[in-house]
Amino acid sequence: MLLWALLPVSLAIFGTVGIWTVFGIAVTNGSVNITNGFPYISLCGTFNPQSCLFAQICNICSVLALWIVVIRFQQVRDYGNHGKANIASIVLGFISSVGISVVGNFQQSVIMGIHLLGAFLAFFVGLGYFWVQLFLTYRGQPSQDRCWVGPVRAICCILCTILVIVMSILHNTGYTSGAALCEWALVMLFFCLFGLFAAEFRHIDCHHLTVQKHALRNKGSTPPEEMNRHTLG
Repeated sequence: MLLWALLPVSLAIFGTVGIWTVFGIAVTNGSVNITNGFPYISLCGTFNPQSCLFAQICNICSVLALWIVVIRFQQVRDYGNHGKANIASIVLGFISSVGISVVGNFQQSVIMGIHLLGAFLAFFVGLGYFWVQLFLTYRGQPSQDRCWVGPVRAICCILCTILVIVMSILHNTGYTSGAALCEWALVMLFFCLFGLFAAEFRHIDCHHLTVQKHALRNKGSTPPEEMNRHTLG
């Protein structure tokens, strides 16, 4: 059902519009001066009033990302893939989602150490998550769109890896403007990778939740009814 496909698309659109809005506010009120060099995303979001907006954007993106990670994990498992790769994906996805929230709530002007930790979790661990997803694209199901999703996901992962390496080198050598441009490009590619999940999520046909089924059965009660069953297509 296309309804579930809107979830990753919503994250990609919301995140992209959100951080560029923060950039626009920062440039408008003079918090950053692009004539002196292109700023990091975190630098744009570290000053008031856009810091409040930046924190909320990161929190919402973190929740949406975690939701996508859990649904993708369950989808792969429902198709019979119980391998270690799928377990690794939800662990890496959870950690990187927390990193997104940490980046937004601990601005670099307040607690730089924790902010950098959040950036490491969001970028490096998040990149690991997408590489695992590339592996699952060819090993897991559904496979209807594998012919184009796989190559696109592979290209994005390769580009992200290159950008992470170049960004780190430029940052450590003092070319902060170039490193910042790499960071912006990296985040845009991350949003594209999240948006690609729409191809798999459109095959989700239903969702159901059962509460305390085994507990009630062990007490000899009549089997409980399934709660909150939503057939989507």
